[in-house]
Amino acid sequence: MASLKLRKIGSSLGVILPKEVLNPLHVKEGDTLYLSQDKDGLTLTPYDPEFEAIMNAADECDNQYKNTLKQLAK
Repeated sequence: MASLKLRKIGSSLGVILPKEVLNPLHVKEGDTLYLSQDKDGLTLTPYDPEFEAIMNAADECDNQYKNTLKQLAK
């Protein structure tokens, strides 16, 4: 577990994330990270959870109408 110190950045507060935290995320300077909170704590991810939910809904639709979509693709 890493200890992070809050620093003033303009009129906000921020933290510097060490390389050992960033490397598994495969991110670089300028990338966007998403922070979400649930009952277990905070999650930091490079993946947009809203986009993931939309894609899951699209997958469900594809599965539900698999045969119809096959016929339409002919």
